[in-house]
Amino acid sequence: MEDDVLIQISNRIKEKRREKNITVQELATKANVSKGLISQIENSRTIPSLIVLVDIVKALDIDLNVFFKDIRHRNENFPLIIKRKNEYEHFEKEHAEGFNYQRIFTQFIKNSTVDIVILELEPNAYRPLVETEAYEYKYVIAGQIEYRFGDDTTYQLGQGDSMLFDGRIAHTPRNTGTDTATMLVIYFFEDKNGS
Repeated sequence: MEDDVLIQISNRIKEKRREKNITVQELATKANVSKGLISQIENSRTIPSLIVLVDIVKALDIDLNVFFKDIRHRNENFPLIIKRKNEYEHFEKEHAEGFNYQRIFTQFIKNSTVDIVILELEPNAYRPLVETEAYEYKYVIAGQIEYRFGDDTTYQLGQGDSMLFDGRIAHTPRNTGTDTATMLVIYFFEDKNGS
C-alpha cells in the first residue's frame, strides 16, 4: 500500500471515530483488535491487514464504499481545467448596481468548495454591506478599491494588492477611481456536513 493512501486511510479512521464520539478503546473492542493497534493505524505507524481494516470500518458502522470514496493515489492525474474567457458565466449578486461578476469555475475539494470569480466594479458601483459564508481572497487586477468592514474600518487597495478575510464580517468594496476596477475573487466555502 502506498504511503499517501495509508495516510488517507489512517486519517479517515481517526476522523470517523471522532465524528461518532468513539474512543480508541471502544473501537478496538468493537473491531476485536488491541487499543495499541488502532492507535498505530491512526498514526500511520502500521499497515492493517485487509481483514483488520474491514473489521475496523464495520466497527465504525460505515459502508465500505462510502469509507473508501475519494481515497486516491496522489499520483493520479489531476484533471486539467482550462476555461476560455468567453466561457465565463456572468451572474448578479446581492442587490448591487455596477457589480459585474464572471464565474471562472467552481470546484469541490475535500470538505470545501472553491469558487473563483472575476469582479468588475464600475466607478459608481454600489452595494450595501454583506456577509458571505466563506473565506474570501481578493486580488486587485486593475484600479483602486476601498474595502469597508463594519461601520468604520476601511482599507485602500491598488493594482497588485490582495487580502484574505472571513466573509462573515460585514463588508463591501467601492471603486475609488474613475475607470472600471477589476478583482480576482476566490471564495472558500466550508462544507458544514463534511467533517
